[in-house]
Amino acid sequence: MDATDKPASAPDAKVPAYSWYALSVLVLVYVLNFVDRQILSILANDIKADLGVDDAFLGFLYGTAFAIFYALFGIPLGKLADSWHRVRLMTIGLGLWSLMTAASGFAKNAAMLSGARVGVGIGEATASPSAYSLISDWFPARLRATALAIYSSGLYVGGGISLVIGALVVENWNAAYPNGGPLGLAGWQAAFIAVGLPGLLLAIWVFTLKEPVRGLIDGMPSEPVEKPWRGFVEELLQIIPPFTILGAARRSPTALAINLVGLVGFFTAAWLITLLAETGQGFIMGGMGFDLAISDQWFLLAVGYYAIFSWASALRSRDPQTFALTWGSPAFLCTILGYGTVAFISYATSYWGAPYGERVFEISKSELGLLLGAPAAVTGFLGVIAGGRMADWLFTKLPGGRLYVVLFGLLAPVPVVWVMFTTDSKALFLVLAAVAQLFASSALGAAAATSQSLVLPRMRGVATATFFLATTLVGLALGPYLAGLVSSKADGDLGLGMLSTLWVAPIGLVLLVAALKLVPAAQERVLAAGQSEA
Repeated sequence: MDATDKPASAPDAKVPAYSWYALSVLVLVYVLNFVDRQILSILANDIKADLGVDDAFLGFLYGTAFAIFYALFGIPLGKLADSWHRVRLMTIGLGLWSLMTAASGFAKNAAMLSGARVGVGIGEATASPSAYSLISDWFPARLRATALAIYSSGLYVGGGISLVIGALVVENWNAAYPNGGPLGLAGWQAAFIAVGLPGLLLAIWVFTLKEPVRGLIDGMPSEPVEKPWRGFVEELLQIIPPFTILGAARRSPTALAINLVGLVGFFTAAWLITLLAETGQGFIMGGMGFDLAISDQWFLLAVGYYAIFSWASALRSRDPQTFALTWGSPAFLCTILGYGTVAFISYATSYWGAPYGERVFEISKSELGLLLGAPAAVTGFLGVIAGGRMADWLFTKLPGGRLYVVLFGLLAPVPVVWVMFTTDSKALFLVLAAVAQLFASSALGAAAATSQSLVLPRMRGVATATFFLATTLVGLALGPYLAGLVSSKADGDLGLGMLSTLWVAPIGLVLLVAALKLVPAAQERVLAAGQSEA
């Protein structure tokens, strides 16, 4: 083992060059991750016209169809990241989601496109649990928020680039083949293929990275797990219905009863929400008729929430310490759910920005790529880096200082988004889109680093997957869909749809204020637990 394999553990030691090199490769992976995910935004109007779907379905396709499987498979894959070779795991996942992105280009109907999105979600679920764990072993605590912020910048760079690439492919393809190109592919289908295939080459590069020693940089090295796949299979059985019922029955009759109550409760709630939609009642759904996207949305969410409930119940009996530091920790829950509300508004804004600009201001796709996508990539990158640096500085001053950056990322975009989707000025709309990205992106590195500081090294993969449950099941699965749903029932008024997402900000404020009070003591308990294990 050489110096590149084990960064020095001294608090003020210089970070090896290899750590920065490896981080740059992970950033490329995350850029491609969000190119493949976010390209749906610039293609939304074309897909809507070609497949005959509405905004509610587009929100479902971008959000829930992807998010549920991303979240569910993120748990067992997070466990695998805590016990197996993280570089290999990321390589496999990158290959899978790249293939499924390319497969999206051959979709002929809404069902096929939804199925491909599910595959993309499963593949992408390998990326961040592996990356967060690797970064936490390549960088000391004093630079961890910065390193995680640099990695997270791929989210915004990839999201911005996706608009540029998507616009170029669609417009050039449609110009060259106005009646459909080779294999009868339309421009939006060619765009999926164009961004999917390069991921296979990147996977080969990722495979060459070295695996760091887990926990060494924190002075708490972990021994290799003898049978790493056993934990993965066990997690898979605990979170995938209907095996969740068998898992509960194995634990105890009481666990089985609680599990069945949860099953009935979640699906009853989904049925009631769907019924309210069908009968034209409810707060957000007033006056709308029943459609398949509504049913799919809430029943698929019920599957997701029930599965997570089952997994958390199993974790409590199988690994009480990990449960206590995640689901059993008010500090951890307030942090990840507080950030989930940031993601709720941010995902909706970034996804619907391009379709809104195309419809309301009649901006061409190529203009959207240059005037909306490129600035968003730059401001998102700057925001997440600046937010990470500020979070690290505040962490040296206050134990819970990073959370002030998360609070800023929640509250600062609210007035910006309001004006962005109500202005009559095209120029102001474009400027505010960049500003909204700048403000919202600042929160990610701070929230991620805070969540990592609340668990032991051996738990980082699971903690990351749990962190992303909030961004997916709260932010991604609900924000874009609810904006699209309101738009669909308001004759395509995307502005109204976006304004309807801002109600979540006060909830996030309460959660993050609570986290500010709870996190310092929680971090002290983790340090004490780590020292007792060493």
